[in-house]
Amino acid sequence: MVINKNRINTLITQMEGLSEPQLLLIESIIEKLIVPYEVLWSLKNSDMAIDGFTQLFGDYLKVHHCLSREALSKDRFEYALEDICNQVGFQAKLADRGNPGQDITINGKNFSLKTQADKKIKIDELWISKFMELGKGEWTDKIEHLVGLRDQFLEHMTSYERIFQLRCLSNNLKNYSSNTYHYELVEIPKNLLLESKSGILSYSERSQQIPKIGSCNIFDGSGDIKFQLYFDGGGERKLHIKKLQKKLCIKHAEWKFSLETI
Repeated sequence: MVINKNRINTLITQMEGLSEPQLLLIESIIEKLIVPYEVLWSLKNSDMAIDGFTQLFGDYLKVHHCLSREALSKDRFEYALEDICNQVGFQAKLADRGNPGQDITINGKNFSLKTQADKKIKIDELWISKFMELGKGEWTDKIEHLVGLRDQFLEHMTSYERIFQLRCLSNNLKNYSSNTYHYELVEIPKNLLLESKSGILSYSERSQQIPKIGSCNIFDGSGDIKFQLYFDGGGERKLHIKKLQKKLCIKHAEWKFSLETI
C-alpha cells in the first residue's frame, strides 16, 4: 500500500486544533489499530472475504473494542458491512430501518444479517435468537397452526438470497480472557433452511405457555439434527433457529486479537 504523505500531514495539521481529551482518544484508537491480529480463516475464492475486506473488518472490530467491551451489535455490523463493502469496490446499500425483509443489498443481491454473542455460544452450533416476528395469526395447539407459522418463515425468506451471521465466540469467557476477541463471519445456506418444508412439526408437551411452544426439526439421513425452528409463543411471538450445525454452513472469515498487549 502506497503511503500518502500529504494526507498524513493534513491529519497532523487538523489534530493541532484538538483538545487534550480528543488527542487521548485519537491515541487510544491508533494504539488499537496497530495491535497485530490474526486472520485465522479466510475462505479461498470467497466472493465476500477478499483481502481488503478481511483487513478492514478486522480494523473495524479493533476500533469498536477501543470504545466498548460489548460484542459488535447487529446495527453496527450492518453499518460496518455497508461501509467496508463500498470501500473494497462492492456496491452496498442498507435497507430502510424497520424493513421486514433484507437488511442490505450487495452487488444486486439481498442479504439478511444476524449476530450471535450469547455467553453460552457454541463453536460448532449456531443459534439465532430472533430470526423474525411471528405476528398475530391463529396459534393454539393444532399442527396446522405450526404449518402456518412455518409458511410465514418460508415467505419471509423470499425477500433475500443470502444469510450471514457475525459470531462473537469470545463472549463465552469460559474459553477466553476478558481482553481477547474472536469473531467469525458465517453464511447460512438459504437452501439448507428451505429444508424445513419437510421438517417434523410438534408441540412441547411440557410447555405451560399459551400458545404452546412449537418446533420444526430437520434431520439428516443418519437421524442427526441439522437445525430446529423454535416457535416461541411468549410475549414477542418470535421464531428462533436453534441447533444449526456450523459444518453445514460456510465460514468466510475469522479474526482473533488481544488488547492485553497494549
